[in-house]
Amino acid sequence: MQPHRLTRDEARRLVVRAQLLDADRPGDVVEVAEQLGYIKIDPTAVIAPCEHTVLWSRIGWSYEAGQLKKAVEQDRLLFEFDGAFRPVSLLPLMRPAMREWPRRESTRQWLEVNSRFRADVLARLRAEGPMLASAIPDTAEVSRPPDGWSGSNQVPHMLDFLLRQGEVAIAGREGRHRVWDLAERVYPTDLPEIDAEEALRLHEERSLRSSGIARVHHHWSGVGKTTGEPAVVEGVSTAYRVDPEALAALRDDDGGRVAFLNPYDSLLFDRRRLEELFDFTYVLEQFKPAPQRVYGYFAHPILMGDRFVGMLNAEVDRKEGMLRVIAVHEFLPFESEEVEMVRAEIDELAAWLGVGVTGLP
Repeated sequence: MQPHRLTRDEARRLVVRAQLLDADRPGDVVEVAEQLGYIKIDPTAVIAPCEHTVLWSRIGWSYEAGQLKKAVEQDRLLFEFDGAFRPVSLLPLMRPAMREWPRRESTRQWLEVNSRFRADVLARLRAEGPMLASAIPDTAEVSRPPDGWSGSNQVPHMLDFLLRQGEVAIAGREGRHRVWDLAERVYPTDLPEIDAEEALRLHEERSLRSSGIARVHHHWSGVGKTTGEPAVVEGVSTAYRVDPEALAALRDDDGGRVAFLNPYDSLLFDRRRLEELFDFTYVLEQFKPAPQRVYGYFAHPILMGDRFVGMLNAEVDRKEGMLRVIAVHEFLPFESEEVEMVRAEIDELAAWLGVGVTGLP
């Protein structure tokens, strides 16, 4: 079929709406997860951990951290996998890949030589789970060398591998520590069985739905060359695919709002799409030496409507009970109305955090 021809304004609105950042806010945690596909987990809490700021930026003042915990640990409508909370509706689409994992020969060999260790871990969970990794003895016959992220204890490696195979699951958390159990006691048992080809197709369709418009086979989008429909964006040579349902809903667009995005927000992952559609070159400065930072250690991009207009450099001082605004960097000078909109959102953020605000001029 002939590709849809979109202006950059239309393409941006598709992205913003698909990411639930337009004026029509979602109602709850599960609705956000179903649309976005995943909510990344990251402990960096300059303002608040990623999973909570992602949800607050969508839902707004009515979001509370306990709602996420309830959806994961009590209602079992979300589950944790590979550093993110995901809707249980995705689990049937992930199971074919779980059955084929691992593909890497070195990992297969490690699991084979540690078959007794694997059996020990599963037996301990069956008898005593749910439990922390620290409560499980390391009986590995062969160890993997430390990789800079993990130490010499082999239990976290085995649990991660068993998670990817669908044998164990994360039942919840104690603080930032994961609590493990057998998958059969965490995941629903009545999920449909879907073959690998169909699962991939459905997964790609959901990925495109969460993106609105996406580059083909980009790592972060997971969108195939036949997913959705082809699209051409004015002034851009990249081949895009567009969600036809999102395209049909463009005419019902109800406007935008101000949103502060956590640096690990899913909208920010495809840097090339940000540049092509939003004229926004985003650089995470968290790992840069302080003298090389332009906007701040963990500055949050400011989205206004369908444009990025600046960066919020702020941090929570829990001891003083304050959201300390270090700087509001304006890409172009704000008009008075824009100043008020950004300040109002800062006030909303502070109220959600339960602190005051200091540092605003």
